[in-house]
Formats: sequence, structure tokens, C-alpha cells
Amino acid sequence: MPLTPLKIKTNVVKRISKEHFGYLKEAETQQKRIDKLIADGADEADVRKQKEVLGETKQMIPDVKKRLANAYQDLQNQVENSENADIDELQEAQTVLSEFSSIQ
Repeated sequence: MPLTPLKIKTNVVKRISKEHFGYLKEAETQQKRIDKLIADGADEADVRKQKEVLGETKQMIPDVKKRLANAYQDLQNQVENSENADIDELQEAQTVLSEFSSIQ
């Protein structure tokens, strides 16, 4: 059975949401790594390199957040315009929308 547009858009929101949380977690982990290096009196070059990595991670967050907001809007539009949609797919889409709305 082919995937319906509703199912596809639901999966897109789920995937981008995982990506978003992954970057947030990575930034948090990287900051802890930097704090530990500083506390341990690590070489300045090592600390600087880790700060670069953190900066790269933080640069990705606004892009992912924007893509997530767009995917959320697409899914919301799809739900509003989906007559004759599979009830399970519609329910899953609405669940994903409600989960996402709480993290915005």
C-alpha cells in the first residue's frame, strides 16, 4: 500500500523533530565537554577546537527549527484538508501535532 500524503507529512515532522532534539542534545553534551576541559585545565587549542564544534552544532539549530515549523504547518494543513483519510493515520497525525505544539 503506498504512503498517503498525510502519512508522509506525519513522518517528516517526526524525522525533523528527532533531528532537532538531536542537535539540542549534542549542543548540551558539547558544552559539558568544554566545561570539563576548562575545569581540567586542558590546552587552550583543545578548548578552542571544541568551541568550534559547539558553534557548528548551534548554527544548525535555527535551520532545523525553521524546517520543523514548516513541516508542522504542512501537516496541519494536510489534516485540515483530509476528508476520507484513514482514521488511524489521521489520529497519528493529530497526536504528532499535539506533541509538537507543546515544544514550540
